[in-house]
Amino acid sequence: MNFIRKKALKQLNPIMISGKEVLPLIEGGKGINGSDGRSSGSWAKENCVGTFSGVSPDFYDSKGNVIIETFHKKNRAERHEEMIEYAIRGGVAQAQVAHEVSNGNGRIHMNMLWEMADSERILSGVLEKAKGLIHGVTCGAGLPYHLGELASRFGVYYYPIVSSARAFQVLWKRAYSNFREFLGGVVYEDPWLAGGHNGLSNAEDPTKPQAPYERLVELRRLLRSLGLDNIPIILAGGVWSLKDWQDYIDNPDIGKIAFQFGTRPMITKESPISEAWKKVMLQVKKGDVILQKFSPTGFFSSAIKNTFLEKLIQRKQGEVAFSKEQTSEFSHPLSIRENKTVYIKPEDASKAEQQLSAGYTEIQETPDNTVVFLTPAEWKQMKIDRAECVGCLSQCQFSTWSRANGTTGKLPDPRSYCIHKTLYEVGHNGSIKDNLLFAGHQVYRFATDPLYRNGIPTVKELIEKIKSGE
Repeated sequence: MNFIRKKALKQLNPIMISGKEVLPLIEGGKGINGSDGRSSGSWAKENCVGTFSGVSPDFYDSKGNVIIETFHKKNRAERHEEMIEYAIRGGVAQAQVAHEVSNGNGRIHMNMLWEMADSERILSGVLEKAKGLIHGVTCGAGLPYHLGELASRFGVYYYPIVSSARAFQVLWKRAYSNFREFLGGVVYEDPWLAGGHNGLSNAEDPTKPQAPYERLVELRRLLRSLGLDNIPIILAGGVWSLKDWQDYIDNPDIGKIAFQFGTRPMITKESPISEAWKKVMLQVKKGDVILQKFSPTGFFSSAIKNTFLEKLIQRKQGEVAFSKEQTSEFSHPLSIRENKTVYIKPEDASKAEQQLSAGYTEIQETPDNTVVFLTPAEWKQMKIDRAECVGCLSQCQFSTWSRANGTTGKLPDPRSYCIHKTLYEVGHNGSIKDNLLFAGHQVYRFATDPLYRNGIPTVKELIEKIKSGE
């Protein structure tokens, strides 16, 4: 009889993270209300690292009820100031909840989207008012040059999120070399597997994923050359089970490593997402998560394909190039408004006519000399969303908001959407079909994971399974 010998699970030893020895298991911070004080405190309670989102976090009234964001100002710049005030109040509230739940164990981190407008003001406000409650700050979606200086000012460790050694080298040379003491680690987020916004560069093909091993080895090589060999690399994006990453543990070419779990912790009893959202994730099949570039940030992002995403895909597929002047190539006239005609290619005329006949009668220009077709209802809602913009991003392709100048000076892009609205709605019991559902590409594993066969586990139960390699 032949016996197949199972490879023994490597021992997972505690490492120093944010000034304390903890298990190298980290809850990833996820967008608006994707992780909060309750979930992050529960992770910390198990001597791991919990991470709450600093993007429009919830805050509470005197009875402990969530105060839903309501913007009262008519001016967009004034609404932006309201948003900052809410974000600081929410960040402090979630840090307090996490601290109480953790019972003093583990570490509490806050995750911030760097491309969020005035992210530095929000971070400073939260860290000032929540002193001693937050041990580390992770930050991605852009190159957070000022993160090291800001975190060091408050004696808090910082963790830039990068997708390549080159990105960290740029940050180190330009800023971080002066703030070595509080560099707690470097988060390598796989740009092909991670949920939410991804760090794909123009030099990388979104359709040709690369295995993270060589990219991690390259990052460690860089860290060693900079005298940072004691700094852990935190692997994020596509992390589900430790048995998948045994060759990365105690590997001298990779060095000290921790593992960040983004998608899997979203289905726990302590996770703040709605029961309807959890139900959808339990049913997702392989290939249902799409890497696309509809986000108003301009970054690639990964989300579950639903009605919301299908409408954006359909709109993109119906896109038609045009010329303002009639030429031999662009010779077919297309009336896009009562007093404006542009010219499209004759071969695109049938595509345009089909969409008009199907009720997509609102023709809107994009910044790329193309037009897309919307229903009157879609166009009406789009105008409302733009009018109600709160300036959540440093610059937004959808609304043309720019924190620096008030406007990007470009045409608003009707191929995009209001990201603050959709993420806030779905994070507060909004429609699962008609809002954006960020998720990592491993989400399909919920359907076959034995942990979820008998109901939704607690964070403690999930971490016990993770430690066992399951």
